[in-house]
Amino acid sequence: MKKIVVFLFVLVLVMGVIAAWIVFGAATGFNENKKYLLVYTGKTDKASVMAFVKEHELVKNPAVFEWMSERMGVWKRLKPGRFEIKKGESLLSITRMLRNNRQTASKLVINKLRTKQDLAAIIAKNFEADSSEVISFISNRDSIAQLEVNENTFMTIVIPNTYTLYWNTSPGKIFRRLKSERENFWQKNNRLEKAEKLGFTAEQIYTIASIVEEETNQQDEKGNVASVYINRYRTGMPLGADPTIKFALNDFSLKRIYEKHLQVASPYNTYRNRGLPPGPICTPSSKTIDAVLNAPKTDYIFFVAKSDFSGHHTFSSNYAEHLQHAKEYQKALDELILRKQNAAKGSL
Repeated sequence: MKKIVVFLFVLVLVMGVIAAWIVFGAATGFNENKKYLLVYTGKTDKASVMAFVKEHELVKNPAVFEWMSERMGVWKRLKPGRFEIKKGESLLSITRMLRNNRQTASKLVINKLRTKQDLAAIIAKNFEADSSEVISFISNRDSIAQLEVNENTFMTIVIPNTYTLYWNTSPGKIFRRLKSERENFWQKNNRLEKAEKLGFTAEQIYTIASIVEEETNQQDEKGNVASVYINRYRTGMPLGADPTIKFALNDFSLKRIYEKHLQVASPYNTYRNRGLPPGPICTPSSKTIDAVLNAPKTDYIFFVAKSDFSGHHTFSSNYAEHLQHAKEYQKALDELILRKQNAAKGSL
C-alpha cells in the first residue's frame, strides 16, 4: 500500500512538472527571434485564430494553447490586433498578452513616395487594410475633403517620417494622424510665416519642394534649385522641370527627357503649362521643404548638371551662359558614353 502511495505521489509530481514545463517553459515553435499573431477584424473567434497559429507554427502545442486560452477567457476578450510573440516565450505569457490586449504597434516609415499607389502599398504592407481599401478611401472625394485636400493635393498631408500606430488602425485614422502631424510640422520653426513671406501657401511650397527633391540629392544646392523655380514662377516663365514630365507620363525610369516626351497632355507638364503643377510629384523630405523656405535670393533662371558628374549643378542667370555649360556637360557625357562603349568592345 505504501509503495502505491509513493508511486502515485511520484506520478502526480512528474505530471505536475510536465504540466509546469508546458505552461511556463518555452512554447514557441519557430527559430526566428519573434513572430506576430495577426488577429483580423471580424475574425477574433477561436477557429480563425487557431488556424493562423497552426499555419504559422507559432506554438509547439496548439491544442494546449487552445485549452489554456479557453480557461483564461481569451476567446471572449480577444480584440483585433498585432501581437508579438518572442522566441522562447511561455504559453502563460502568450495567453495573458492576448487576454489583456497587449498589442504591438506597427511602424509606418515614409521616405520619398511618388504616387498614391506607392502610399497605399506601404500602408498595406504594415497594417491590416489592404491596398485596395486604402485606394478606395483616397479616391472618395467626401473622405479626402474632410482632410482639407483634393485629389491633386492629397499627398501634401504626408511629411516623410516614422509614425507608430496600431496594426488594425483604419485608413481614415491613419490619414487623420498624418494630417495632424503635417499641421504640427508647419506650425514649427515659423514655416507658415516663411511661406507667406515668399508669397506661397504651405501646399505650394510642398509642391516646389517635391520638384527640388527629384532634381538633386545634394542638400547644399537645394536652396539654389528652389530659387530657380521661384524665379521662373515669379517672372511667368514655364517651370520646365523634367521630373514633372516623368510624373505626367508615370514613367520614372526615364533617364533623359526628349522632345517627344514634352508633348504629353497633362496639367503636370510644366513645359506646356505655366505656373505650378496642381500638386506635388513626390513626398519631399523636411530638409528639402526647409531648403525651399530658406532659399537664397538669386537671379538664377537655369541650371545644368556639372560636367564632372559630381551630382552637383552649375547655375546661370542668362541663357547664353547656361547654353555654354550645357554644351560642356553634353560633351563630357558623349565622351563618357564613348569610353564605355569602347571598354565594352574591348572586353569581348
